[in-house]
Amino acid sequence: MPFEWLVGLRYTRAGRRNGRNSFISFISAISMAGIGLGVTALIVVLSVYNGFQTVVTERMVSVLGHVEVYEVGGTGLADWHSVAAEAARNPQVKGAAPFIEMQGMLVHGGDYLRPSIVRGILPGEETKVSEIGKQMKQGSLDALQPGAYKIILGAELARELEVKMGDRIALAMSQGNSATNMAPLMRSFTVAGTFEAGHNEFDSGLALVNLEDAQQIINAVGPFGLRLRLQDMQKAPEVAAELRNSLPGRLVVRDWTRLNSTWLAVVKSQKNMMFIILTMIIAVAAFNLVATLVMTVTDKQADIAILRTLGASPFSIMKIFVVQGALVGVIGTAIGVACGVLLAWNVGSIVGGIESLFGVHFLSKEIYFISAVPSDLRWGDVGVIAATSLLLAFISTLYPSWRAARVKPAEALRYE
Repeated sequence: MPFEWLVGLRYTRAGRRNGRNSFISFISAISMAGIGLGVTALIVVLSVYNGFQTVVTERMVSVLGHVEVYEVGGTGLADWHSVAAEAARNPQVKGAAPFIEMQGMLVHGGDYLRPSIVRGILPGEETKVSEIGKQMKQGSLDALQPGAYKIILGAELARELEVKMGDRIALAMSQGNSATNMAPLMRSFTVAGTFEAGHNEFDSGLALVNLEDAQQIINAVGPFGLRLRLQDMQKAPEVAAELRNSLPGRLVVRDWTRLNSTWLAVVKSQKNMMFIILTMIIAVAAFNLVATLVMTVTDKQADIAILRTLGASPFSIMKIFVVQGALVGVIGTAIGVACGVLLAWNVGSIVGGIESLFGVHFLSKEIYFISAVPSDLRWGDVGVIAATSLLLAFISTLYPSWRAARVKPAEALRYE
């Protein structure tokens, strides 16, 4: 082993147990613990953030579908079966279902009004592309029979309208921008069920009716488009690009990442800001490392002078203190990664234990729709965090090492 490594390891362990060396060793341990704590906190927080993002995305996509196909002219897909059959030739496509979306005002009893998106669906096909059938709290999708004019509401929307099974509500819609016909189009529906997707946007603003009933209301020749479900939702952008080239006619194909681009951009920016803020913990520990090395250089000036007189170059002196600082950074980062990964894997159980021990509940299901803290550990994030920690530790060694290399042997030994 090169002598620079041997000397650097010895300085890290502070072999001479006098008061000054013990204090320097203590500061080194504090720096190491600070780096480990920062890495642990960053891994756990980003894993929990990823977990919330994953849960919300899955619940959102469970209602929206992975890919949507529209006709350019806005006249609808009269022959949607052929388009669905062509889309199904892609090996990633598991199912397809037609839909119509309308915006209107739901009215109950003249006192309760709520804006809503009303989606026309075919119950038999809808289960192929969404999880709404499994999210029903009351009733069933099969109740949406053509001509029955029944409606299924999000659970929060039903609560705001104060309706229950069998109640009658009215859908009020604009008939266009015609100045001669300002009266809204009204249609009465019977409440046939409620669903809870776990996403407030849909639970408080989405209603489902039969596709044929929706076509009758707006005089459409066919559904507005198709919603597709894929084997792997993460491949939606690539599958959408393939479908644009393979589907016949003038069609618009959009995947769920484009449909929710604003939300995804906000999530990404928040995650980046969280990373920057928590990295400051590691930076503070790195500043402690600078102080530790500066104190070591000051204390070891006589040793440095002796090494120089024995033929050690300034670069070798720099390497000694780079080894000392880098070793602190490597050990601190390794401890932080190990603790962070273990905590991220078990954060749900740990939070549950704390809740049971102190009788508190951090996430109320009535408010957040999530009763447990989710965690999604991503090794890519762990790698970036570890690399950032090691980089900060290495940068922290540069100034003290440069200062050690500038020590003049004659001046250092003058008073020894």
